[in-house]
Amino acid sequence: MKIGMAEDVKLTIVYDNNACDGKLETAWGFGCYIQIDNVTVLFDTGGDVRILLSNMAKLNLPLEEIDMVVISHMHEDHTGGLFKVLELNSKVKVYLPASFPIEFKGRVRKYGCELFEIKNAMKICNGLATVGELNGIKEQSLIVSSSNGLIVVTGCAHPGIVNVLKKAKELTGRDIYLAIGGFHLGGESEKTILSIIGELKRLGVKKVAPCHCSGDLARRLFREKLGEDYMEAGVGARYSFSI
Repeated sequence: MKIGMAEDVKLTIVYDNNACDGKLETAWGFGCYIQIDNVTVLFDTGGDVRILLSNMAKLNLPLEEIDMVVISHMHEDHTGGLFKVLELNSKVKVYLPASFPIEFKGRVRKYGCELFEIKNAMKICNGLATVGELNGIKEQSLIVSSSNGLIVVTGCAHPGIVNVLKKAKELTGRDIYLAIGGFHLGGESEKTILSIIGELKRLGVKKVAPCHCSGDLARRLFREKLGEDYMEAGVGARYSFSI
């Protein structure tokens, strides 16, 4: 799958249960504001819309500039802010996993939004694609093609972070520069996490920025094993990749 390359990519975590900016509120869930050239995407909407909108305002990230909303999976801590976002900005295109309930999709359509039901991998716009629904708890992740390389953004990686990254690499034929988001490793043993770190290294993943459901142990082990290739992630964290 050819998705092109964006010249200017900015990612800002606007909702997370880990803090990177003391002025912002933390809460269980995830949301990432992604600017790709002239397109703005909100990936997941956290669980509490008040916190989401407050953090975005403090970060000077306008709601009205969002062109697309992509939801990773059905859990409330990723969908909680969606309907208020649509109420305030109904011009957005919405990308949901096809497995979402009919009632949920019908509610989205009531706002007049163009809705895309994602089952298979597809290009969304230049430099941006979805890996499609992966098995387990049905979930989609995003592939962003930057000048540094591929960036894979995950909500929770319920299908397994290794499986998600393998799929992204298989679809594009390119190595992954950065994996960022929830890795769903909270509660996993040190042995399991170290095994996953080894698999990511074998996949050629250069940098990681685990947050949300990754767990404190996993974050510590990734930090210890990857050194300067570990990137801190949490609400308020900003990343920029430009030619």
